[in-house]
Amino acid sequence: MKLLNYKAQFRSYKMLKVLSILFVMVFSFGKVATAQEKKQMVRLAKIKVDPVQLKNYTTALNEQMNTAIRVEPGVLTYYAVADKSNPSNITILEIYADTAAYKSHIETAHFKKYKETVKHMVKSLELVDVTLINSAKKPGM
Repeated sequence: MKLLNYKAQFRSYKMLKVLSILFVMVFSFGKVATAQEKKQMVRLAKIKVDPVQLKNYTTALNEQMNTAIRVEPGVLTYYAVADKSNPSNITILEIYADTAAYKSHIETAHFKKYKETVKHMVKSLELVDVTLINSAKKPGM
């Protein structure tokens, strides 16, 4: 009976040790993710496009965004949305690994090509640096 009691205590001790290690690991990874998010540069680009040029603008934007995501490790996320009541009002959420990644991005050939292509299509541009408070998404999205 005493032997069974020792085995049960040993298993409980072992389980407590494993749970403690897991807790420390999860807490540590959470801190790393938070630190990485704090370094990120997050920006909203509010763009008014000439409605006549909207299709051409969208084509150029899609090419630039897809190229940047594919070839630049520091470009993390782009979401471009159009106002339903006025589709020529476009807002882009841009997330970069850090300010250096953004500075590198605006010096790339594909970004410079985009800027040159759309310069006559854009009526106004407002860049707003923001702080990411939180994000939530379904796994795999």
